[in-house]
Amino acid sequence: MIGTLFTTRRPGVSVAPYDELNLGGAVGDDPAAVRVNRAMVAERIGLPTDRTVWMRQVHSSIVRVVDGTERDPLPECDGIVTATPRLVLGVLAADCVPILAGDAVHGVIGAAHAGRRGAADGIGGLLLDAMRRAGADPAAVTVWLGPAICGRCYEVPPIMRDEVEGALPGSACVTDRGTAGLDLRAGLRHQFEALGVRAVKVDSRCTRTDPDLFSHRRGAPTGRQAGLVWRMP
Repeated sequence: MIGTLFTTRRPGVSVAPYDELNLGGAVGDDPAAVRVNRAMVAERIGLPTDRTVWMRQVHSSIVRVVDGTERDPLPECDGIVTATPRLVLGVLAADCVPILAGDAVHGVIGAAHAGRRGAADGIGGLLLDAMRRAGADPAAVTVWLGPAICGRCYEVPPIMRDEVEGALPGSACVTDRGTAGLDLRAGLRHQFEALGVRAVKVDSRCTRTDPDLFSHRRGAPTGRQAGLVWRMP
């Protein structure tokens, strides 16, 4: 069985501007509060906190395979894959796209952080490649694209939009203001489907407009919500 969870900013113990369920350990919040918040989420999942693997995300295209024996946090990366049961993979976000993926047939799961740069550099395809090498079949993989800034809100310079569209077709769009924009979830969905993934599920919530979600663009500094995926034997 594959389990997934996208957290919101409630309920938790962090105080403003990280209120309440901040799970990011490198955004300036009290580390003790982050530990309590992570323990609360682990309790919801039903697995110990030391069974969650967190990344040191840097907007890269690096994907690492893990088995739960690695030091915490991992070296810099923006994607992780495992075939180890009862191991939770976590990805943090506050406008970027949290990607979760799982092949319940072959027992392989993955998680990735896709900002503009990482998405354009192919983090989605690289995650799927690493899952395939670990034994997954793309046709049996389900991908979940979590809450992120939507195309109507994600304004970028036209040249940037065109560069990302060239690398990630389907991501170019127009914002509510009639300006150049990016819809990274649309581009990622198109990419995964082109790579043979039959089930891509998109959470349409926009971090910029939903007050229950953290958004760096809406107000920084702020906290981070998480996408979590795990496999039970």
